[in-house]
Amino acid sequence: MLTKDRAICIRTVDYSETSQIVTFFTRANGKVSVIAKGSKRPKSAFGGPIEILSFGKIVFSDSTKEKLATLTEFEPAPVSSVEDRNGAFPAFTHLSRNSTGRLPALFAFNCCLFAAELVNNLTQPYDPHPELFDSFLRFLQDVNEHRVSSIEHQQILSLLILFQLALLKEVGLMPILNACANCKTQYAIHNTQYELYFSSSANGLICRDCQVSFPDKIGLTISAADCLSNLKQIAESDEKTLSEIEKVLIYHFTELLGRPPKMAKHILKM
Repeated sequence: MLTKDRAICIRTVDYSETSQIVTFFTRANGKVSVIAKGSKRPKSAFGGPIEILSFGKIVFSDSTKEKLATLTEFEPAPVSSVEDRNGAFPAFTHLSRNSTGRLPALFAFNCCLFAAELVNNLTQPYDPHPELFDSFLRFLQDVNEHRVSSIEHQQILSLLILFQLALLKEVGLMPILNACANCKTQYAIHNTQYELYFSSSANGLICRDCQVSFPDKIGLTISAADCLSNLKQIAESDEKTLSEIEKVLIYHFTELLGRPPKMAKHILKM
């Protein structure tokens, strides 16, 4: 039986001199790993090797736990609108093109690779998350458009932060950000005397009265805590605050995964 779906490539591994194992994040079927036979041949049925972050329509055979699915068709999306059940959805050009040379373009590309890594690590095979797929596609499109228009570093970072929080929410791992995760007390963000922290083990913000019980805590500035409690402020935040929030998120992902995400070092050093 063949299955059709829309998909974003989130990982590729060379299988042989001519073939690849490709992991797609699909809208209707979730994460799917397939073998793309002959994809690396010059006259491949897929138009050449499948690249990470490429988007399009795929057709694949059903798989079992013991056997990979087989990719039979991959039709990359043109740079035009792609109709979604909720309306028009702009497709995106391949983000790896022209990603070197300009720092904003390289940072944008690294952010997209980081997002793909997180999607791969935090979702399960054949567990659909259509809303997350839509958010991921919008994120890639937004970053790609901004990359072309030389958007500033902090604006790209704000898009990444918002996507990471959307990912955590969709997979059921959203931290508590509007009260102390331990005692549930509402905190006064604008009171500069009130100390706030983030703890991955507590899964959220914790107050100064509870922080002693969480040795993994990270102290937060008032501006960072304020943004985390009101996500609408993130888009307007300064780069220093965004960098602080991103460090907290990377720490949280590291704790969730039991290891640092591979692309994290490329996000923090830029």
